[in-house]
Amino acid sequence: MVTLSQHIGNFIHTLDTRRIPAAVLEKARVCLLNGYGMGLDCYRTPYAPVARAAALAMDGEQPRGATMLGDGRKTSIGAACLANSALFHGRAQEDTCGAAHFGTVLVPMLTAMIEVRHYPMARLLPALVAGYEAGGLLEQAYATRTTPGGFRSSAIYGTIAAAAAAGKLMGLEEAQVATALANAVSFAGGVLQSFSDGTDEWRYQVGAVARNGLLAAELARAGSIAAPHAFEGRAGFIASFARADGEVAGFAGLLGREWATLRVAFKPYPVCAFNQTPVTAALELRRELGDAAIRSIRVRMNPFETGYAGMDATGPFNSISGTLMSIPFCIATTLIHGVPDMRRMTTYNDPAVNNLVNRVELISDIAVPVLSAIIEVETTDGRWHRRDQRMTAANYAYTRPTVAALVRGIGVRQDLPSRVFDLIERFVEQLPDSSIEDVLASFAMLPAVRPVS
Repeated sequence: MVTLSQHIGNFIHTLDTRRIPAAVLEKARVCLLNGYGMGLDCYRTPYAPVARAAALAMDGEQPRGATMLGDGRKTSIGAACLANSALFHGRAQEDTCGAAHFGTVLVPMLTAMIEVRHYPMARLLPALVAGYEAGGLLEQAYATRTTPGGFRSSAIYGTIAAAAAAGKLMGLEEAQVATALANAVSFAGGVLQSFSDGTDEWRYQVGAVARNGLLAAELARAGSIAAPHAFEGRAGFIASFARADGEVAGFAGLLGREWATLRVAFKPYPVCAFNQTPVTAALELRRELGDAAIRSIRVRMNPFETGYAGMDATGPFNSISGTLMSIPFCIATTLIHGVPDMRRMTTYNDPAVNNLVNRVELISDIAVPVLSAIIEVETTDGRWHRRDQRMTAANYAYTRPTVAALVRGIGVRQDLPSRVFDLIERFVEQLPDSSIEDVLASFAMLPAVRPVS
C-alpha cells in the first residue's frame, strides 16, 4: 500500500509550472511579495536582533553564507532561517493558511538556500507551492483537533511544509522527498502557551521550524532511512498530534485538486489572524457610534477562535504578544482609537482601553463561522448597536496590487524609501528571470537599527 508520505512525495516531485494552475502560481507570487514586504516593514521590531545574536552564537559569521536580512552579516543557511523568520514575524502581519503562517517559514528558508547554493530560480515558485500544499493539506484536515490540544499549527505543519519546499528546491528524487517528509514528522512540535503568557517564543518558532525542515531534507539527500508510515502509523503524526486515524486515500485525492495555496490569506492589521474580522467590525461600529459612550460589549465568535490560547485575555497586558491575541483588547482599542497600529498595540496603560476591555463579554457560539464575528455594543443611553461581520479567507485573499499597496503604506508610515519595494516587486514580477540580488539589495537599504545588547 502506498503511504501518505509517498503520495505527497510523488505529488511534490512531479510538481512543475506546467502542472500548477495559473491562479496558484500568481497566488505564490503574492505570498512572496507579502513575505518580503512585511519583512521590510518589520525592520524596527525587536525580535530579529535577538534571533541574530543566537544565530551567530551557534553558527558564527560565514563570509560565503546566507545574509541576515536587514543586518548584512552572513551565517549558515539554518542560522539565517532563524534570524530572518523572526524578522518576517515581527509585526504578526504575515500570511496565514488556516491557522498556520507558512510564509514566515518558507520565504526566508528558500531565499537563503538560493543565495548560497544558487539553485535555479525557476524552482522557487514550485518549491513555495510545494510547501503550502504539503503543510496546508494536513492543516486543513487536522487543525481543529491539534489546536485545542495546545499545538501551534505554524510549528507542527510548518515543519512538513519546510521539508517539502526544501526538497523541491534541492531537486530531490521522489523517494527522497518522501523520506524528507517522514523525517520532518519526527522533528515537528511546538505549543501555544506563549500566547497565553504573552511571551515571545512564537516569534522564534518559525525559524526553528525552517531549520528542522531543511535538516529533514538534507538527511534525506544524505541517505537517511525514515518511517514509511510516519503520518498514518499507530504512533505517527496524525495519531500523536490529532488523535485521529490517517486517511491516506482521501488525502491522495485532494492533492492537485483542492489547492491549499489558494486558501492563503493576508492581514490588513498587526493582530492575530482571528482578530482581523473583529477589528473590521469594530471599525464599522466606531463610525456608527460617533461620540456615544459605551456601557458594555458582547462578542460572539466561533469556539475554535475563542478557545485559542490568549484570545480571551483581559490583562493586565505588558507585551504585544498579549494584546495582539486578545479579542477584548483589539476590539476595545479599535472602538476608542480606530485602526490598531503598532503604537496602540504596544500601549498597555491606556485607562480608557483597559476599562473597556473589562466590559467585553466574549461568547463562544458554534453558529458563528470561523473568521466571522457578531459584536453588540450597548451605549449608556440604553441603545444597542449590532454588527454581524461574516467573512471568509476569500475576503483576505488579496491580489498583488492590494498587497503591494498594503506593504508600501506601512513602509511610508515608517519613512522607508520606495526603492526597497520597487526591488521586491521587480523580483516577483520577473520570476523566473529574477535575481536574488534584488531581494538582498532591498533589505540592505533598510535604515540601521541599534541591536539588542
